[in-house]
Amino acid sequence: MAKILVVDDEPSMLEFLKIMLKKEGYDVDCTTSGKEAIEFCKELSYDMVITDIKMPKITGMDVLHRIREIAPETVIILITAYAARETAIEAMKEGAYDYITKPFKVDEIKSIIKNALESKRQYRENTLLPGEFDNSYKFGSINLVGKCKEMMKVYNLIQKVSQTKSNVLIYGESGTGKELVAKAIHYNGSRKNSPLLTINCGGVPESLLESELFGHKKGSFTGALYNKAGLFEAADGGTIFLDEVGDLPLPIQIKLLRVVQDKTFKPIGETEESSVDVRIISATNKDLEDKVIQGEFREDLFYRLNVIQIRIPPLRDRKEDIPILVHYFLERYSNELGKDIKRISSYAMEFLLNYNFPGNVRELEAIIERSVALETPSIVLPESLALAKFKNGHEKSEREIKIEVPPEGLDMEAVLGNLEKNILLDTLKKTHGAKKKAAELLNINLRSLRYKLEKHRIRDTEDDY
Repeated sequence: MAKILVVDDEPSMLEFLKIMLKKEGYDVDCTTSGKEAIEFCKELSYDMVITDIKMPKITGMDVLHRIREIAPETVIILITAYAARETAIEAMKEGAYDYITKPFKVDEIKSIIKNALESKRQYRENTLLPGEFDNSYKFGSINLVGKCKEMMKVYNLIQKVSQTKSNVLIYGESGTGKELVAKAIHYNGSRKNSPLLTINCGGVPESLLESELFGHKKGSFTGALYNKAGLFEAADGGTIFLDEVGDLPLPIQIKLLRVVQDKTFKPIGETEESSVDVRIISATNKDLEDKVIQGEFREDLFYRLNVIQIRIPPLRDRKEDIPILVHYFLERYSNELGKDIKRISSYAMEFLLNYNFPGNVRELEAIIERSVALETPSIVLPESLALAKFKNGHEKSEREIKIEVPPEGLDMEAVLGNLEKNILLDTLKKTHGAKKKAAELLNINLRSLRYKLEKHRIRDTEDDY
């Protein structure tokens, strides 16, 4: 049972909240004094404090500051009849979970309290206090970060296969960290002091790919002005990582099969074969078995490459790792950019936990790097998160919004803010003010929509439950 302290200098409001919260099953203490609230928190441990902002002598912001010092894990929600976005932002900078304006709806505050306590629970189970990233969540010196069950399986496989010479095939969507897994396998094995060379099989034109992989002899084709060693020769004794191996053209697949089977190859223009000792780690975001059925990938090569298979889960399936990754990237980019931003507001974290991340960990990293680079306070707030708001899964929006930059320049943040406001107004017009339907159309949750409406001071809309 969660323990909640309610602070409000209006006895009627205090009694109302006390009755409501007790009916919901919470253990509730009440006081009309900010000073007494601080004393309570010194003596007792509360999961949450709900406090009015405008109180005599000691205000709700004063209570917030002191409780953050006394009990930093206590969730704090501020209530006021004086709605001001600046106050809300200041409160979140200081660590408040949320900000509610009077008069509020009972269902609304129930939902906020429930979500806040759930957020606290997730922090206890899945993450650390801000600024306390633990390297035990990393795999060795490689920047693989996570502790969910699926990632533990990946770590276990890496430990096992790194001690073998077997070829490995890594499956995973773009941005999940396939190259990091390849590096972890190489640098934890017996070949760690030998080269690890990488090539994106879909990023090199077919006419050049054979030369890149196997090399060529001077004069073997137009433009071959000198002998060139290919990646297989250069990686002898080490590892070659074939990223997006499913994009290999069939003629190259035939030559690759010979290297895999016989450990020999011929550079273009050469008559004699060369021997090579190379471990092959491949990666793909495609279904290679389906490509085999379609005749686009050789079956014999597939089985040679797929000796050991590792599947990396997408970020949407390992959301318990998001807080850990966030704190890791915050620490990393704060150090790199010379910033002191080691905290993220619980509201901003909720945005991230509810986002689908079509770009996976790579997208999350870019979001946090941008937030650290542009944020001026010492905490990341929701408005600095550049989420792909208009993406639905992996589909791209068919509508293209063009904004011309005048010669004198423009205020990008203001333009984007006006664009967001106009989209909100247009969506609410279509839904006749129904927030829940508007949130569905915009592919965001209801709390995110409420935050944006408050940010842009959009009023006179109705909740629908």
